[in-house]
Amino acid sequence: MSTLGQIVARTRQTVALRKRDFPLDTVIAAAPTPGPRRPLGEALAREGRINVIAEFKRRSPSRGTIRDDLHVVRVAQAYEIAGAAALSILTEEHFFGGSIDDLQQARAATLLPTLRKDFVVDPYQIFEAAMAGADAILLIAAVLTGPEIASVLRPAEEAGLESLVEVHDRAELERALEAGARLVGVNSRDLTTMEVRLETAMALGPLIPEGCVAVAESGIKGPGDIRRLRDLGYDAFLVGEHLMRSPDPGAALEALREGAEASVP
Repeated sequence: MSTLGQIVARTRQTVALRKRDFPLDTVIAAAPTPGPRRPLGEALAREGRINVIAEFKRRSPSRGTIRDDLHVVRVAQAYEIAGAAALSILTEEHFFGGSIDDLQQARAATLLPTLRKDFVVDPYQIFEAAMAGADAILLIAAVLTGPEIASVLRPAEEAGLESLVEVHDRAELERALEAGARLVGVNSRDLTTMEVRLETAMALGPLIPEGCVAVAESGIKGPGDIRRLRDLGYDAFLVGEHLMRSPDPGAALEALREGAEASVP
């Protein structure tokens, strides 16, 4: 089984247990009322600046432990000070070491739109994210069929969440657009092999129509990568490992943005 298959299988098991132990009605009844949603799409479409979704993750299946010595609140606040447009918080527990608690803490500590990054396989996760205060969720086209994407977009919208639909090839992009995606992320990491090729984002970027917010994900290591991707039409850039591996993630984000902004018209 591929790594993606293992993650999805484990996620289905985990969600089934959570639904058994914490039925949706219980989750809703116990959850505090979240504050007003922070528009992710609006934050990512700002012109004349480098819009970075700065990510917090402790580990990954391909890289193992990335950082286990940093607290999510400190990193989130450092990202905000460094000019992040939004936060991405990994909440998958087994493979990435994340949690819903990380999401709640990060969002409460900043004023930034916050994306729950996980492997959504059940509508339960949408309402779970909403109750935790997320502003947006990630939907992965490699995990969901076109009809499944469409069926998830509606309850997400009803819950007040925006959806960033992630694709990895042209077929997935077409499925996402047909399903009604308006925030489209192109992940340069192949989720079956875990290989990262920035050429994936470079090839698909020009195919994303105007009217959609285009986000380049994975493989971004420096200002030059951002400049190249911006020239291909990307509005925003999700950066995780490059920042988390740095001694100071906030300083790394500031340097990345300043280097890329130097050439913004």
